[in-house]
Amino acid sequence: MTEAEATHFARQWVAAWNSHDLEEIMSHYSDDAELISPLAEQLLGRGVSAVQGKTNLRGYFRRGLEAFPDLKFTLLSAYTGVQSVVVSYQSVRGMETAEVMRLNEEGLVCRVIAHYFTPAPIPDNGSARA
Repeated sequence: MTEAEATHFARQWVAAWNSHDLEEIMSHYSDDAELISPLAEQLLGRGVSAVQGKTNLRGYFRRGLEAFPDLKFTLLSAYTGVQSVVVSYQSVRGMETAEVMRLNEEGLVCRVIAHYFTPAPIPDNGSARA
């Protein structure tokens, strides 16, 4: 995957999420897609960190869209890999997110591992004066 292809994919993926169109979002995933995310437990219950298959993924994403009706992603960068892309974006609640996406031969996401970082406020050490 070239840098241009990774950026194109990432822009389309982010645009799909920002549209809140579930079918457009799902168009990026294969039927056997697997998602591993620390947020899965928040939406699906204690001890659940993975979602298997497009049908289950659709339900998970639907719950996410319902839980965050003002969801908007901002693309930060896209990294190329061998049959993979890492999409880095700002997510809900100011979280910075990076998703490692493995693509199948058709260019669809077949496995994704999500990573999150919530930036902490910079402590006021008295050097900044109003």
